[in-house]
Amino acid sequence: MTPLFVQNIGAGPFIIFSLVYFAVWVYCLVDIVRSNFKDPNMKMIWIVIIVFAQFFGPIIYLAMGKSTKTHNS
Repeated sequence: MTPLFVQNIGAGPFIIFSLVYFAVWVYCLVDIVRSNFKDPNMKMIWIVIIVFAQFFGPIIYLAMGKSTKTHNS
């Protein structure tokens, strides 16, 4: 038996969350590809993290990625 408040939510919030997550995911990938990093291997490492750590990858990149970039990017 599903609680009434769950039945009334519908798919709207899920679709909105999915679109926002997808936009953040694409932003992170584009930012990685266009940026220069201190270590040349970091670009590939960040791409692998974003692709394989689906939910936490973009969050980790947004929190820690700036420290691995060069300042002229």
